[in-house]
Amino acid sequence: MRHRLALLSGVSLILLAATHAQAASPGFSAIRPVGAQRGVEIEVNLTGARLIDAKEVVFHEPGISVTKLTVVNDGHVKAMFKISPDARLGLYDLRVRSATGVSELRTFSVGPYKDVAEVEPNNDFAKPQVIALGTCVNGVAETEDVDYFAVEAKKGQRISAEVEGNRGGISAFDPYVGIINAKRFELSTSDDLALIWQDGFASITAPEDGTYLIQVRESAYAGNAACLYRVHIGDFPRFTATIPAGGKPGEKLAVKWIGDVLGEKTTEVTMPATADRNFGLLAQDDKGVSPYPNMFRLSALTNVLEVEPNDNHGIATKFTAPGALNGVIEKPGDEDHFVFDAKKGQVFDVRVFARTLRSPLDPVLFIGKKGQGALVGNDDNPGPDSYIRFTAPDDGEYVIWVVDHLKKGSPDSFYRIEIAPVEAKLVISPAVESLQRGAGHIAAVVPRGNRYAILLNAARNDFGGDLKFEALNLPPGVTFEADAMNAAIATMPVLFTATADAAPAGSLAAIRGKPVDPKVIVPDEFTHTVDMVLGQNQIPVWTRTVDNMAVAVTDECPYSIEIVEPKVPLVRGGSMNLKVIAKRKEGFTAPIAVSLPWNPPGVSSSGGIVIPEKGTEALIPINADGGSPLTTWKIVVNGYSGIATGPIYVSSQLAKLSVAAPYVALTYQSASVEQGKEVDMLVKVAKAADWDGPAQITLIGLPNKAVTEVKSITKDSTDLIFKIKTDAATPAGNHANLFCQVVITQAGEPIVHNIGTGTLRVDAPLPAKPNAPAPVAAAATPAPAPAAAPPKPLTRLEKLRKEHAERAKAAAAEPGPAPAPAPATASAAQ
Repeated sequence: MRHRLALLSGVSLILLAATHAQAASPGFSAIRPVGAQRGVEIEVNLTGARLIDAKEVVFHEPGISVTKLTVVNDGHVKAMFKISPDARLGLYDLRVRSATGVSELRTFSVGPYKDVAEVEPNNDFAKPQVIALGTCVNGVAETEDVDYFAVEAKKGQRISAEVEGNRGGISAFDPYVGIINAKRFELSTSDDLALIWQDGFASITAPEDGTYLIQVRESAYAGNAACLYRVHIGDFPRFTATIPAGGKPGEKLAVKWIGDVLGEKTTEVTMPATADRNFGLLAQDDKGVSPYPNMFRLSALTNVLEVEPNDNHGIATKFTAPGALNGVIEKPGDEDHFVFDAKKGQVFDVRVFARTLRSPLDPVLFIGKKGQGALVGNDDNPGPDSYIRFTAPDDGEYVIWVVDHLKKGSPDSFYRIEIAPVEAKLVISPAVESLQRGAGHIAAVVPRGNRYAILLNAARNDFGGDLKFEALNLPPGVTFEADAMNAAIATMPVLFTATADAAPAGSLAAIRGKPVDPKVIVPDEFTHTVDMVLGQNQIPVWTRTVDNMAVAVTDECPYSIEIVEPKVPLVRGGSMNLKVIAKRKEGFTAPIAVSLPWNPPGVSSSGGIVIPEKGTEALIPINADGGSPLTTWKIVVNGYSGIATGPIYVSSQLAKLSVAAPYVALTYQSASVEQGKEVDMLVKVAKAADWDGPAQITLIGLPNKAVTEVKSITKDSTDLIFKIKTDAATPAGNHANLFCQVVITQAGEPIVHNIGTGTLRVDAPLPAKPNAPAPVAAAATPAPAPAAAPPKPLTRLEKLRKEHAERAKAAAAEPGPAPAPAPATASAAQ
């Protein structure tokens, strides 16, 4: 569902005077209280930074409206939240929109029970805070803090306590909750329950009339001021599993509830007509309602329930594929088997949903011929659950079976296995927003008369080809631009542009995509994931996913940037300086950092480039490797300038960058030379494309104190010779990294090629031979003969042969001892 972020009507905004519109997006660090009961109107405090020009609070989901917004100061805003009586229970995602941006995402919890605040001191078991059942306490677990809350219950009455801590998304808070009797015996405790992530839930039936205490603390007594919690305490049901764990949209379904202390029950539930990311099942009875839903899948597959016993192939539960298999690994060592018929070549995607539905089961999946061993098996792919793409090798009966990785089991170790035909799907998303990594918020914040680019990811599942995109529900005056996404890539920049007269406003937009080929039709989905809390090794332990993205028109920015679009291509193996121009408003002189947020495949660019203070342009070096695709891409440059109130981001236009094959190929002939001498290096030239005028060629990579001249060629040249002069100090050795930088000028711009590689061997001079004759004095220089064509440079082998012949000739000319007399022959002896 799309929701316009309309400016608040009939709302009094108390705003302090703001400076020139050079502030950055607001920072939204905390909300207090962190939740409230549905059906109430409550004042909340939003704190952070750069909130002085706050305009509205934006909710990604319906159910909460804002009736009043008051700016207290730059770090504090008050808002009145009106929560609908039928608002969905659970978490809501919200942001603050200001005149100059959109904040990061935070969450607000809506529960079914009356809220009360924790009242300190309540850390003495003998002096707990007294509350009534059907209450939600908002508190904080400080260092070594233990909070006690006392309730009265009758024998046989259910007492349930569920704590929200880590789910608040504020910090890595691992809460503990327990129910204790008046004699200090723990009756139920919970820490890191699979059902609710790292939060906890405890429940008992009271063994006798009397007072019972609920204890809340950080599990290792290592709390702090950021460890805020909401603990729901009442006589409500809390089931840990549902069978089945999914259903068809729009159908009425009998659901068996498992895991409540008062026992199992079955109810009829009507599924929503359409898919809903936040859908879950809420347990409810005459005593109350669960404060948080059980996760539940919606799919078009027909449910199949396991029929026990089914712990081997011979008694496997029969079903017809495709379908959804639902069951429980009830005890240690349990296995559940399901049998179906398949034809040779039939292909199915088989997925287990257990951990992702908050089951304690760690599933391992197997598929095999009935009566035989496993053909395939899987554990933990792509996450904690299992997945197999199965192709039937022959006609026949096949068995799917599931076990726990450690052979464990329990009455609530439920699972759902979906066996479905392979279906194509497109999943579109911006970059992950990570609050604790400092990755910033992902929102399209577009200054009036300016541009803002984001990177868009597209996952093509079981199809290929180019894609095209559109953005829906943009604020008035904002347009969306995206190049067709090449089949070879999965990420590219897209651009939002606001007209100069666009009014400051916001909306929640979705980006849709489809194949360029109209014959290929696939469903698409837009998801935006936010890492709220990170655990050890920076691994996300709590995330939120929404199906829309905040887009806002903000006040003018004091600068804009533009790419001077290249008139010539970037060639494989070549380089280019991309020129970026800044247009500054009067009085804005700050430096502007510029960079490419995305490089096409095979292309790299330099970071750390800055348009200096008061400057208007900069050059960003870019390079293409030898395998860069030969095509034209759309690139963008992002600009960043930090001022007192924070960073300001804008983007250039989407500019064309063409990657082409080199215009010329070079073949190097190896050369060798003694230190202090000269040598010619021959380079063969082969034209690959026409160009006008001469091209300048520079030999690069020569060793120290070796020099040569810059050469030039035309499109008709076939070879060139570099005369390399070395010095007595030029390092000896094999120098194998020589290359030529070829600069061809076209349309007034250089096309820079870097073409290698050549080899130059530098030898130390041979030692002089003993008794070598003195050098002959040079004769008078004769008159110069007419100039002749330069001799062709010799190859390395030809040089070695020539040197060997010259040395042999010199050795033969040296004086030596008189030859020995010839031996006497037989006839002479006679």
